[in-house]
Amino acid sequence: MKEEEIESMRKIFSQLKDKIEPLSQSPAIQALQKRVMEIRKEAIKNNSQLLETVQNSFKENDIDCFLASNDIEAQKIILDLINEEIESNPNIDSNDVYICKSKSNTLREIGFLELMEENNYNVIETDLGDRILQLKKEDNDPVHPTGPASHLTVSDIADIVNQSMDLNLNPVPKEIMEAVRSDVLNLMHKSYIGISGSNSIAAEDGAILMVHNEGNISFVQSKKLHIIVAGIDKLVPHLEDSVSIAKLETAYATGKPLTSYMNIVSGPSKTADIEKKLLKNMYGAERVAVILLDNGRSKAIDECLWCIGCGNCIVSCPVYNIIGNKFGYSSYLGGRGIALSRYLKDNEVSVDSGLYMCTLCGMCTENCPVLTPTYEIIENLRCDSQKEGLFRNQHKSIRDNIKNKGSPY
Repeated sequence: MKEEEIESMRKIFSQLKDKIEPLSQSPAIQALQKRVMEIRKEAIKNNSQLLETVQNSFKENDIDCFLASNDIEAQKIILDLINEEIESNPNIDSNDVYICKSKSNTLREIGFLELMEENNYNVIETDLGDRILQLKKEDNDPVHPTGPASHLTVSDIADIVNQSMDLNLNPVPKEIMEAVRSDVLNLMHKSYIGISGSNSIAAEDGAILMVHNEGNISFVQSKKLHIIVAGIDKLVPHLEDSVSIAKLETAYATGKPLTSYMNIVSGPSKTADIEKKLLKNMYGAERVAVILLDNGRSKAIDECLWCIGCGNCIVSCPVYNIIGNKFGYSSYLGGRGIALSRYLKDNEVSVDSGLYMCTLCGMCTENCPVLTPTYEIIENLRCDSQKEGLFRNQHKSIRDNIKNKGSPY
């Protein structure tokens, strides 16, 4: 990231802090926080049982469910689903396939955009921040889970949109929003396939909850085929648990008590308005397919999976506020992303993601709504990495000096 981008990001983060801190002190949010902490701890503890339960619930709800042990399996399932839809849908031009996508860390984790590019499929990012980064083309990694383009000024964004769409917009937020919205809506008419992540999945109900402010997910889930990719750590017992998590995530991600939309999907589109006879395929998706991704999660320690995805840890992280999204892994930013990368990949990736950059100050835990002990996890991972001979060159020099000279100098 450029220095001016980091400075812009810090400015936005400062504004976020001013919104989040007073809201987090309200009795209602504090009570919600305690409830969600228990929900997450119990859900991760009982993940294997929830995984079995949700498969049965999805079957009852006419949702196709697939298990992917790693990113390669998830990619194959996605391609199979897309190709099945292309072959069965005469309205789709196989040489010009469009796929609507909403914001998803899990899709980024499995390399979804790269996969689509390799297969010559067109992806339409429907979230405004993600669309801006998509139009940017280079150096376009997100900096916050709910505000991916927080490091870009309105002038930066105007330049990106003007260059990519051959426009002459002024650096005015509303003008930019309307131009991008119009372009995305025009492209979405060409799409019969939507793909999204999930904020939470209620195992007993067989229901997927998605949170958004823009209304874009409503378009994505209305496509003929709706694919949902989610980590197995998103499972909770009941829909009420999912809603509680969504409310707390919104509070700590935006400083607002509630998001504009909570979409719940518990099956394909249907109606029973004619003599109470069930008819499928009304307005929404004709097929809903959920891919539950492991990719190392089942081997991760429980504490690493408590996260609800609000991003408040990086807002207060001193390292992240200095070097930006180099501190983290993929869309999993900051210390928690580094810790998670150990299980999604390995110790070497964790080191490369910034394992030794962390100051162990504990600000991440202090500002985490579920009190994830990230700095403690990182400290333990450093010990594991050192056993594998993975440490910084400077540390190696100090170690060798002590060993050979009896002094670090």
